[in-house]
Amino acid sequence: MIEMDGLTAVILAAGEAKRMRSRQPKVLHPLCGRPLIGYALRAARVVADRLVMVVGPNAEGLRAAAGEAVTFVEQRERLGTGHAVLQARPACGPGTVLVLAGDMPLLSSETLERLVNHHKATGAAATVLTAVVERPQGYGRILRQGGRVKRIVEDRDATDDQKKLAEINTSVYCFDAKRLWKALAEIRPDNEQGEYYLTDAIGILARAGGRIEALAAPDPVEALGINDRGQLAAAAAILRRRILDRLMAEGVTVLDPASAYVEDTVTIGPDTTVYPHVLIEGATTIGRDCVIASGCQISASRLGDRVKLKPYCILTEATVEDEAQLGPFCHLRPKAHIGSRARIGNFVEVKNSRIGRGSKANHLAYIGDATVGEDVNIGAGAITCNYDGAAKHETKIGDRAFIGTNTSLVAPLTVGDGAYIGSGSVITKDVPPGALAVERSQQIVKEGWVARRAAKSRDKDEDD
Repeated sequence: MIEMDGLTAVILAAGEAKRMRSRQPKVLHPLCGRPLIGYALRAARVVADRLVMVVGPNAEGLRAAAGEAVTFVEQRERLGTGHAVLQARPACGPGTVLVLAGDMPLLSSETLERLVNHHKATGAAATVLTAVVERPQGYGRILRQGGRVKRIVEDRDATDDQKKLAEINTSVYCFDAKRLWKALAEIRPDNEQGEYYLTDAIGILARAGGRIEALAAPDPVEALGINDRGQLAAAAAILRRRILDRLMAEGVTVLDPASAYVEDTVTIGPDTTVYPHVLIEGATTIGRDCVIASGCQISASRLGDRVKLKPYCILTEATVEDEAQLGPFCHLRPKAHIGSRARIGNFVEVKNSRIGRGSKANHLAYIGDATVGEDVNIGAGAITCNYDGAAKHETKIGDRAFIGTNTSLVAPLTVGDGAYIGSGSVITKDVPPGALAVERSQQIVKEGWVARRAAKSRDKDEDD
């Protein structure tokens, strides 16, 4: 583990997202369940005892996304990365300053640990995290002399020969704080952009006799920064595979990793099987020995152990307890709570309701704003009429009640324990425990009606 003494992480997050073509700050764009900035924060928290974030004006959303224990400094004028880091000086402590970009979601905390440890072990004035890539276009190049790093040249300022170099700057650095602030004071905007480049600090420190170290990232994809939506999609593909690899290593069976979409915020227990074309997102927790069949979409929900979702179930902010079975084609809306061993079947919709242990709603039902007891049977086509046009009302159904097919329960309403509701009833009054409630018009049978109707039709045709 890294010693935390005097280590400040400065995260640069003041970009304007011009190439994203978005009104939203670049680092707030979502990636596998988290905003981009969330990945930089997570990696930095492992190695730093102080977090400082440089933001632009109107960064309220970014401040909210970053959470607590972050000091924010504002870069009012965007004059380059060197200028951005200089704004952070009052918030930084002595010792080591780690600088990283807020748009590098694939950078791991392990790589940051190696970088900081190497920097401290060598006593360097600065240590640069580099990577060797096949297509270095757009990245700053590492210029060496006698094997030692002498400076970094930005792609737009590089000569043709320099652009052929494959070792790039990842925009991640460790600096000795005292030497950093002195070097930043000497930077001049003598470049095509007219900006104060942080990379120029490397050359200034080297010319002053400071030791400049470089550490190569173990995987070049860690250097991937996000500047447009194409790069965002590319990073998402890599990250999704990392997520699935981690889950499979933890004992989850993913039948087709190429088609499963699981976000970074999801937790799944061992021996659960995820079928193809599944989407699991948000703060979702799935227990052990579950089955998530094809086409299911689960968002911000909690599933217990041994839950079975048949194909094409949709769950949003729902809770499903142990050994329940759902689907196919059921819809759990927010605040749906399905008890253990309950069954929710074809084209059943549940919203803001609790379904008790062992209860069943197997076909074509709507249950909204209801409390359903244990071992209740809800027949096909049954609905709770919870909305009167102005307000929502609650339906209460007791244990072991039987709700017949095509029943309408007009809330507010209570059906007692063990009560029966006859099929086709519209129930508007409370039903006592153990009672039978039937509400339907009397059936009328007119024998021979069809023949008489046919005879009248023939007589009319002859008259015409």
